[in-house]
Formats: sequence, C-alpha cells, structure tokens
Amino acid sequence: MTRDAIRFWRHGRVVEVTGFHPRTTLLDYLRLNERKLGTKEGCAEGDCGACTVALGRVRGGRVRYEPVNACILLLGQVDGAELVTVEDLAVGDDLHPVQAAMVARHGSQCGFCTPGIVMSLFALYHEGGRPLDRQAANDALAGNLCRCTGYRPIVDAALDACSAEAGDHFTKASDATVQGLTALADGRDLFIGDAARFFAAPASEDSLAALYAQHPDATLVAGCTDVGLWVTKGMAELDRVIWLGRVAGLDIIEDSDDALAIGATATHAQAYSSLARIDADLGELMRRFGSAQVRASGTVGGNIANGSPIGDLAPALIALDSTIELRRGDATRTLPLESFFIAYRRQDRQPGEYLRRVTVPKLKAHEVFRAYKVSKRFDEDISAAMGAFRFTLDGRRVASARIAFGGMAGIPKRATETEQALAGISLDDPSAWGEALAAIGRDYQPLDDHRASAAYRSTVARNLLFKALSETASGRTDATRLVGGREALEAAE
Repeated sequence: MTRDAIRFWRHGRVVEVTGFHPRTTLLDYLRLNERKLGTKEGCAEGDCGACTVALGRVRGGRVRYEPVNACILLLGQVDGAELVTVEDLAVGDDLHPVQAAMVARHGSQCGFCTPGIVMSLFALYHEGGRPLDRQAANDALAGNLCRCTGYRPIVDAALDACSAEAGDHFTKASDATVQGLTALADGRDLFIGDAARFFAAPASEDSLAALYAQHPDATLVAGCTDVGLWVTKGMAELDRVIWLGRVAGLDIIEDSDDALAIGATATHAQAYSSLARIDADLGELMRRFGSAQVRASGTVGGNIANGSPIGDLAPALIALDSTIELRRGDATRTLPLESFFIAYRRQDRQPGEYLRRVTVPKLKAHEVFRAYKVSKRFDEDISAAMGAFRFTLDGRRVASARIAFGGMAGIPKRATETEQALAGISLDDPSAWGEALAAIGRDYQPLDDHRASAAYRSTVARNLLFKALSETASGRTDATRLVGGREALEAAE
C-alpha cells in the first residue's frame, strides 16, 4: 500500500511527479520544470513573499486556499493539494478580481513583488463573506514586501476585492475540485527513492514510527519553514526526508475544559484561535508569528522540536506549564516542555523519536498571563527577546510565578531566581519589586548578536517584568500597549 509518486490537483486535473531529489523546492519545480516564471525568487528564506503561491485543501467540506512560500516548501509537500500560481488567475483577457483591483488602484510598479502580493490577496479573497478592515488586510500582506509602490494602494485593492463573497472561476469549479482532492486522499504511504535517498510521507503514526526507527538519521519535515532555509541558505543535501504532513491524526487539536492538546503537525494558523482563547496575549503573539504564509505552513510541533532559542511559542508554553508527548517505535513518554531543551539546538529526544503532541493547561480563575514580543520590526520579525509571565494570585499578593524568556539564552529558559523573588510580593507595593527585577540579571547572561546586545536584552527583560507586574496590578493595558491594548485584543476575538 505504498505509492512512488506525489499527486496534486492542477488546472482541474491530477498531476503525478516522481523521481525528484528530496530537497527539490516547489519554486524550483515551477520555474525549471513547468517554466511558470511568474513565481519569483527574492530572499529565498520565506520573508519577502515574491514566491507566494496558494495551496488548496479540503477542510470542512470545502476548498480552503492558503498562501505559502514556494522558495522554502519542498515539492513533495504539495501532495494531495491543489496548486495555484499567478498564471492561473486570469481567464483569457479577463483579469481575476484581485488583479483588476491592483490595476485600478495602481498597486504595482516594478512588478517583481506583485505576483506574490496577488497570490496573498487571492487567498484572502477566498476567505470572503466578512467585513475587511485595513488591519486585517495588513495582516494578510505582512509576508509580502514592496519597496516601490508603498502599501496604501495595495491595501486599497485588498479592501475593494476581498470584502465580499468569492465568485471567481475557482469558486465555480469548487465541487469538482473537492471531488478531485478527496480522491487523492488515498491513505497510502508515500515513498519516492531508495534507502540511500528518499522522500517519504507516511500516512499513519505506525508507519511513521517504523520508518523513523529504520532511518533515525532522516530529516523530519513538518512545515519546512526552518528546514527550508537549510536548503536555500545552508545548501544542505537532505538525502532522506520524512514529511509528516500526511500522518493521519497528528494534526488534531483537542480542546477540553482544563487543557488544550495540540497535535504536532497542527499549523500555527490552525492552532491560532484555540491558543487565543486561552489568553488574548497568546493570540496577539500568534498574530505576529511570522506571516500568513509562515503560519499556514509552520507547525506547533516544528517550532518546538527545532529547539530554536528564539522561537516565540516555546517560552509562552513553558510559562503555562505545558507538557509534551514523544513516541519511539511503540513506546511513548511525557515530559515537561521545559525539560525538553538541554542546550543550544539539543533536545531530550532519542534517535528515532518524534514529538507527537503538546498539552497546554488553561488558566485558572486566580491566574494571570502576560506575553510580549520585542523585535526590530513589528511584523514578521525574529524576536530580540520574548517574555512570558504567569502569575498565581492570592488576592493582591503574588503567590507564585512562572516566567520564561526566548532570546536570552541558548534555549528557551525559565527565570527561576526571579520566580522565587516574586513569591509573596504585593502588587500594591512597587518598591518591593526591586529584588525580582534584579534577579533577572542573575537568571540570564544573554549573548551579543546582530539582533540585540546583551545589555539591551537584559534591560528589556527587566522592563518587561515590570510591565507585566504593572499591568497585573492595575488590570489595565491601555497605557502600556502600542497597539490597542489588551481590551482591544479581547474585543477582537
């Protein structure tokens, strides 16, 4: 029950591709094989959006289109999806509504970035049927850089084209597309190549566990938003690739009264609303997590398993006392998320073992959560420092605290001395906060790098703790937030 070719939906028919190198990117396939040159290579790292295409998959009985960065997506990852590029939008001489709006609003000058912008707006157009404000349009375009036109006319085009129900030729063909994509979901394992070099996509956890046990040196790929840079920037060969995107059930999100269990391959886009319901700050953190393209591809499990010291999600989940489940062969084990990180890019994970689930406890009535991301750019930027705080309150007293930072050490790390110094302090006596603020300097000795100096990071960390305490003490954020305050975030949910 194994097949040796990827299959995807293209122009209303099934396309099969086999015999490709595991590291082949979707961008290279489009430009070198299909000769579809509208999709551009700009940054080659998923930042500029010039390479944006849309992938359609059946969710909730209909086709949902999401923008992805073709430069860092492996070709094999389009298996089972509909692939749409900028060349596919117009019908003869009739432009797609998004393209027509870009023309009418003068949204293009040099044009290099325009195909990617159009494809991001195509995905936004197909969300349809809701009021669209400028902030929502800006969020959809955060992963697309334009240095010629400026964003005002592009956002105007988005507001013109994307505020009503979709009605293009993709909408008219949706029934046939759903049938075609459903037929592609055959539940068979995918293996292209041989033992020395392969691209594999198991269809079940049992198949994944067996394959990874046999090839523990293979590279596990979920969304490829990190591994893709190994290819484009590090020129890694990646002779053995196991893609997790077809493993049935590994993306399930289970929401109970006291916890949220997130399957490892659930994307950031899929987990967004569930995490935001835990706390508005967690929702805002996820809104600023990369771009729409990154959130559509990148996964919760991937962000944890890559062990990055500047990954935004891990510190927040550590502050919430999350646990993870790993599997190796038939055996599973559970451990606190904070214990998973041992040293820079090194985790408590045995050969052939993979992350399968993260469980996030929900806040209790007497608990308060705050999270802050500090970066040079507001949108789509890596954190200089990211701080997460959970305070357990006894009236106006901090009974206990859990604090974790990203960007302050070689791993996402708790501030244990600071937590001890906070125990018992009064929220009504800021003069008593000094010992806890000083303890931050003992908990972390951050590095100097191109994102920020050690002195800057130390100062920011101390100030973020003061900010979290001040907001908790006052119950207000309108004076401490640059974007609307916590009340606005909660009102938007």
